[in-house]
Amino acid sequence: MIQTATQATLQPGDETEIVAGLIERARAAQGVFADADQARVDEAVTALAWSIFEPHRALELAQRAVDDTGLGNVESKIIKNQRKTFGCLRDLMRVKTVGVIEDNPAKGLVKYAKPVGVVAAIAPSTNPAATPVNKAMMSLKGRNAVIVAPSPAGAGTTTLTVDYMRAELVKIGLPADLVQVLPQPVNKALTQALMEAADLVVVTGSQNNVRRAYSSGTPAIGVGAGDVSVIIDSSADLSDAAEKITMSKIFDNSTSCSSENQIIVLADVYDDAIQALQAAGGYLATPLEKEKIRNTLWVDGHLNRKVIAKDADVFAAEAGLAPEAAMAKFFMVEDENPGPDTPFCDEKLSLVLTIYKARDFDDAMAQTDAIMDVCGRGHSVGIHTADMDHARKLAETLSTVRVLVNQAHTFGNGGSFTNGLPFTLSMGCGTWAGNSISENLNYRHFINITHLVTEIPEDKPSEDDLFGEYWAKHGK
Repeated sequence: MIQTATQATLQPGDETEIVAGLIERARAAQGVFADADQARVDEAVTALAWSIFEPHRALELAQRAVDDTGLGNVESKIIKNQRKTFGCLRDLMRVKTVGVIEDNPAKGLVKYAKPVGVVAAIAPSTNPAATPVNKAMMSLKGRNAVIVAPSPAGAGTTTLTVDYMRAELVKIGLPADLVQVLPQPVNKALTQALMEAADLVVVTGSQNNVRRAYSSGTPAIGVGAGDVSVIIDSSADLSDAAEKITMSKIFDNSTSCSSENQIIVLADVYDDAIQALQAAGGYLATPLEKEKIRNTLWVDGHLNRKVIAKDADVFAAEAGLAPEAAMAKFFMVEDENPGPDTPFCDEKLSLVLTIYKARDFDDAMAQTDAIMDVCGRGHSVGIHTADMDHARKLAETLSTVRVLVNQAHTFGNGGSFTNGLPFTLSMGCGTWAGNSISENLNYRHFINITHLVTEIPEDKPSEDDLFGEYWAKHGK
């Protein structure tokens, strides 16, 4: 009988010794997988995808995630378990990661893909099933083994998810230990020992975990905090914008780092935009209710777990809002002068959407930039507009990795069937957020590349070719 992840219970002892055993099994499994051809690798990746995409398991894991963590809702997590996995599988089936992956005779370069080794995949409580599968698929695409470190709150869900992945690997005749999970109870010391022993650490979750990964001594990829701001421009289709913002905001009760947190609306369409958002399901809080929301959402400077990622009626009851608020899909709070002195421009992980009014487009950009000074720099912004010059100006000006145009941000930022971003649950935010990547996490981050270099005809320009313009302008 194949040992499942749930059977590997934590024994008292040294965390380093426990992790050493996991690493040893991972390397043994990877040794069996080392000679797999591309077809066999792709079969393994497909097996992992099916482990969570299968409808009964997608539902079971969604329910378990909500029960374990108290975050989000089952319907959204089913979609996440299936849509993200399906999109990631599509991307991975279209690329080569075994043997020669590029041959460029003109440059005399041939590139060979090689594994990175054992991957430590740190998973968040917000996505305790989808994120481990997403990272495991990318890891095995590179012929690596992966050990998942779950969040304590989501450990039960993650362990069950790993059980399903292991079972699918056994079904196709591959070692189950290509995918493992830290035994429960998970703690910081155990996760730290894993990060120090692995060959690559990939972290999604708290910024504390990201910083610990970068200081672990192991090559690490971390992602930044989300705090998405979206501009509603004067030329926007207000009804379309409101519907997309609503769909995105309420998805999984705003657990996604790509969920809209602030909307900056140009003054000339402000009233009409508010009406469109109300028609789409938003509830506009009164000034008194704004204070109730503030006092409910933050307790002693920290987000209140009683209301984050909870259904609208739960939030409304806890905050003491008007009866009609409980029937809304999300709550709008008007604010001004975003900056460190107001919490409403920070990430809220809840169905609260802050609304700012901008004099003009330049003011909207300035407010977006001020919000990123508080949280979310490097992650992403959005704009609803018919003026692509404004969209291009955002991309040219702001310190952000992604600018989404006329899209539901949560559904587009981590990859979509209607945009070109890779499907992922981990968004790199560049050096602006202290990250090593400025793109969506993808298969390329899970392979090493060997370059075979042969000579080509000399490609050496003359000194005049390179310095001539400079000499003519400034002299020698």
